Amino acid sequence: MDFSHIETQARKYLTDFGGMVARVEEEPIAFGLKALKMMFILDEAKGSTEAVEHQIAQISGVTSVQVTDVRRTVG
Repeated sequence: MDFSHIETQARKYLTDFGGMVARVEEEPIAFGLKALKMMFILDEAKGSTEAVEHQIAQISGVTSVQVTDVRRTVG
């Protein structure tokens, strides 16, 4: 599957939300399924990522959206 459409739309939603995409990679899961993993940086003042997760979930071809790691930057 070509993730370019999904990546383009997700990048747009993330940047419109005030984030910056730092890294994108495809990860094989099982039975030919793949995940598109996007690492992004977001000001914690934005609060929850729920709104942008909901937008990304609406992109054609997206089955589910899950934030798997949240960290604070120091410095």
